Amino acid sequence: MSWRLIASTGAIGTMHGVPTISRFFGIVITMYFDEHGVPHFHAERGEHAAVISIAPVELLAGSMPKRDLRLVLAWAQLHEAELLANWDRARRSEKLEWIEPLR
Repeated sequence: MSWRLIASTGAIGTMHGVPTISRFFGIVITMYFDEHGVPHFHAERGEHAAVISIAPVELLAGSMPKRDLRLVLAWAQLHEAELLANWDRARRSEKLEWIEPLR
């Protein structure tokens, strides 16, 4: 079942069937359950999408406007431990935790 994220509740929702773990300034942060390789997450805003590694925090693939990418990278650095914990949960097919957005 797919349901929309209500940002004020801090609940995990889905976007295109993928768990949404944060949202800020129009940027949606998601993490897949069935991906492998280096720990990473996805950031989307409009038609732009990027894959960001968690440790170290850096752009792996895709593109975003420079301002959006700077926001995503800064957010990821602040929440690196939480992102890694969610990566581990995803590998075990457990429920992912909401991560506070930038404000």
